[in-house]
Amino acid sequence: MKLEVKIDSSCMEPRVIILTASMTEDVNIILNKLSDQTPQIISGSKDSKIEIIEQEDLIRIYASSGKVFAVTHKGEYVLRLRLYEIEERLPSHQFVRISNSEIINLKNVNNFDLSFTGTICCKLTNGTITYVSRRYVSKLKKILGI
Repeated sequence: MKLEVKIDSSCMEPRVIILTASMTEDVNIILNKLSDQTPQIISGSKDSKIEIIEQEDLIRIYASSGKVFAVTHKGEYVLRLRLYEIEERLPSHQFVRISNSEIINLKNVNNFDLSFTGTICCKLTNGTITYVSRRYVSKLKKILGI
């Protein structure tokens, strides 16, 4: 994907133009991020109450048994959104998908263990150990600059 910015002093309002051969998932993600239609709030239920979850409190979000869970420093919440919908609401520089069923907050990672062949082991700040699936290893390495 190419990115181009043109500075024009006669331009009164910023304008975004996307040139593409066809509508792709990447184009849809860009459109959702640029539009005000996607809400940024994430709420979850815990103890029969619905609470708003702050993004900086999130440690990991994962899907299991047909439900989506968010783990924070305050506990575990059940979310009504699907994993891809949550991924759209979270900043991509801080949250990264490590498998088809899990997203982690990079600011809540203690360390990455690269000694496993074909995968990466992540130790999170709450003591949870999780693994990056082979499909997402190269994407994570690129984000980490390794």
